[in-house]
Amino acid sequence: MNYPMNESSGGDLFWVQITMADAYSIIEKARKSGKIEKGTNEVTKAIERGTAKFVAYASDVEPKEIIQHIPMLCKEKKIPCKEVDSKQKLGVAAGIPVSSSSVAVIDAGDAKKDIESMK
Repeated sequence: MNYPMNESSGGDLFWVQITMADAYSIIEKARKSGKIEKGTNEVTKAIERGTAKFVAYASDVEPKEIIQHIPMLCKEKKIPCKEVDSKQKLGVAAGIPVSSSSVAVIDAGDAKKDIESMK
């Protein structure tokens, strides 16, 4: 599940591709002008509560079981979700000095238009 979910006019779910650079850019913008949550536990809570607007998770997390539930939860809650290549880059985009397995955008701030263009 590498693509954010959208609903077509018929209500069916489909996936729209965005680049990893776009995902990192959205996270950086939201970090600077909005609010993000970092780490799998916080991201999972944000998804379950329905406060997440966009979720990115790293493909290089070991063991995979740590993040494997995230795409399924996002699909269930109809939250755009993107798999990115590096937990280290995800940490940098989130503004922390360590890697992050996942990040959720709570308040999009300046990234609002970027996220809305996925819907």
